[in-house]
Amino acid sequence: MHRFSRLQKLAFVGVAMSALCLTFSMAHADALTDITAAGKIRISIDPAAPPYSSVNESGKYAGSEVEIANKLAKDWVLAVELVPTSPANRIPYLLSGRSDIVISTLSITDERKKVIDFSKPYSAIQIVVGAPKTDKLAKLDDLVGKRVAVTRGSTNDTEITKAALPGTEIIRFEDDATSITALLSGQANYYVTAPALLTTFNAKNASSSLEPKIVLKTNVTGIGVKKGEMALADKLNQWIAASLKDGSLNGIYKSNFGIDLPPEVTDAK
Repeated sequence: MHRFSRLQKLAFVGVAMSALCLTFSMAHADALTDITAAGKIRISIDPAAPPYSSVNESGKYAGSEVEIANKLAKDWVLAVELVPTSPANRIPYLLSGRSDIVISTLSITDERKKVIDFSKPYSAIQIVVGAPKTDKLAKLDDLVGKRVAVTRGSTNDTEITKAALPGTEIIRFEDDATSITALLSGQANYYVTAPALLTTFNAKNASSSLEPKIVLKTNVTGIGVKKGEMALADKLNQWIAASLKDGSLNGIYKSNFGIDLPPEVTDAK
C-alpha cells in the first residue's frame, strides 16, 4: 500500500486550504465592490435631528447630513437610498447589512471603535455657550457672576459644570425650549447648547440673533463603516479630504450652522 510521507501530507493540506481561501475570497466581494455593482449606496441618517437631518414641510429629507449623503452619492455617480434610523439602531443597521454606511451625527469614540470603523472626521458637534450677537462674552471668566441656563442632565450640563469657574450661577431647566425662554426673558444671561439649536431657533424667530460665544467641547463625527471594509473606508477618506480641500463640506456646515467647520475637522490628519 502506498503511504504518503508526513511532508507530502502537510503539502497536500496546505494546497487544499489555499484553494479554499481563494474560493471564499472570490465568492465574497467587499462592500465597495457590492456598492459599485449595485449602482446604489444605502446611507443611514437620523431624521429626528435637525438641522443635521429632518423631514421638511414637503415630506422630504433635509439637513446638513442629508446634503452630505447626496453629495457623496453624486460624486461617486451612484443612486442614494437614505435609510432612516435612530441613535439606538444606526450601528445595528450597519452591522446587519441594512445600510452600507452611517452619516448620522456619529461622534468618533473609543467605545464605538471597538464595534465599527470610522472615516476621518467630516463634521463636528460642539457644546457652546450661546448669547445674543451684541454680547461681548468671550471667555469663561466672563461667566462669573452671571446666570447660565442649561438643560438638566444633558451632556451640555456635564460640560458647563466641569468648566465653570467659581461664582458662575448655573440654572438648570427640564428641556431646551424652557432654557431658551429663560435666556430671552432675562432669567438667564447665557445658554449652553449646540450651535445647531441656536441656528434653528434664529431661523424660527426673526428677531433673535443668538450665536456661539465660547466652545466648551468639540466632538468630531465620522462616517461609520463595518469593520474590515478597508477599500470603502479608504475611498471615503479620499473623498472627505478632497471635499474639505475644495471647501464644499465647510460650505454645507456653514449654510446650516452659520459658522465654519472647527479646526478639529479641517486640520485632522
